[in-house]
Amino acid sequence: MIRSNLLSHLAGYVNDQWIAADTGKRMDVFNPATGEKLADVPFMGAAETRRAIASAKHALLTVSDAATRRHWLEVTRDALLEHQEEIGRILCLEHGKPWKEAQGEVQYAASFFDYYAGLVETATAPETLPDKFKGCTWTLYKRPVGVVGLITPWNFPIAMIAKKIAPALAAGCPSVIKPAPDTPLTMIAMFQIMAQTLDLPKGMINLVIGDAVQIGSELMDSPDVTMVSFTGSTATGRLLMQQAVKHVKRLGLELGGNAPFIVLDDADLDGAADGLMINKFRGAGQTCVCANRVYVQKKVYDAFAKKITERVSKLKVGDGMKEGTDIGPLINVNGFAKVKGHLADALDKGATLLTGSRPDALDATRGLFFTPTVIGGVDDTMRCCHEETFGPLIPLIPFDDDEEVIRRANDTEFGLAAYVFGKSQTRAHHIIARLHFGHCAFNTGTGPAAIAPFGGMLSSGLGREGGLEGLMEYMETQTVPDGSH
Repeated sequence: MIRSNLLSHLAGYVNDQWIAADTGKRMDVFNPATGEKLADVPFMGAAETRRAIASAKHALLTVSDAATRRHWLEVTRDALLEHQEEIGRILCLEHGKPWKEAQGEVQYAASFFDYYAGLVETATAPETLPDKFKGCTWTLYKRPVGVVGLITPWNFPIAMIAKKIAPALAAGCPSVIKPAPDTPLTMIAMFQIMAQTLDLPKGMINLVIGDAVQIGSELMDSPDVTMVSFTGSTATGRLLMQQAVKHVKRLGLELGGNAPFIVLDDADLDGAADGLMINKFRGAGQTCVCANRVYVQKKVYDAFAKKITERVSKLKVGDGMKEGTDIGPLINVNGFAKVKGHLADALDKGATLLTGSRPDALDATRGLFFTPTVIGGVDDTMRCCHEETFGPLIPLIPFDDDEEVIRRANDTEFGLAAYVFGKSQTRAHHIIARLHFGHCAFNTGTGPAAIAPFGGMLSSGLGREGGLEGLMEYMETQTVPDGSH
């Protein structure tokens, strides 16, 4: 069982009170590296969610000025950084990613609070238009969109909520938050920190843990929740879009990905290989923005395959709390089975194993550690090319020319992230301009940053997180013509 001074309350949080589920039902949280039970937490449902919504609705009546909201963000930023080692430990234990990487995620989460603290006062200030029209002075006011529902996934237990709650607080929006059942402890720790350090209006932040269907349905069905921000599967995103029709509810959706990683024949191959390593193996490959399809131009295919294979073969897989671990376990048996299935399918269809384990050597009953694997000679008939793998499998796909790789990269319903490596900026940006992805990186494997808007095209979602655009998702513009002057 986990012990932490940040987990004094293994409970939900509604109307400034730590609460259990009405039914008394609880669910277990496990360490994927060891199988050990870490804790049990409340399994809540519709009734607790309705009370959380009512609490948030009441908090909306309290108007906090921009300076106060900036203070909330700054204090939260400082508290996260102060406790990054312990939050990172909790995150490592329930997710599996290495402790050092988990601490990096806490720092990344803090960057969203920092960015919006610096933006909130100027971005939310009234703007008077320079010209009179119809005998009026016209002023634009930024108002909070209202009560928001925030639903987060397990793969970034603190970063994903930071992307949502920081701009929500900056905008003055009360929230009802649902974490993923695999990783609720990091969220509870963050709530304990915020409850102890912030003087928030009662009901400003609420945490409900438990039944995804009941909690999600209440958030979508309530007319008092004016926006829902969700990060997760495209299938669930489509369901939320259907449910949003009833109240014309605003949605922010970051959904699935199928990221192409393109290595052109004029690329710095060592730079591309290093970029792929950083990009692909964060969170053991369990990220929506990591490379899913690695296209390498034939002229440099063999050389690049050698470089990436050498790097991957040196990775150390193990318990994230142990020194020297590069990659932790996968999150659960289903995730393990999917990656194993993609590997088996590719090898059955003619791909070549360059490094890693064969499928028959991988057994989730012996642990959720999946050997980082590289396969070559992959083609578009294989599942790993048209499904999101979500694990430490690199499929290398040869291609002939730019037109071919643009066509193949775009041959997906998803449009979240893409990466291009090459020497010529003119050539690379010609390719990038024709790629249907919201995040297109050039000569870097980096993902999102707090200062820039991030989101998907096509079936990868709606709206943006990060940047000024991420704040505006939580605000409405009210136009006030004033004829009294």
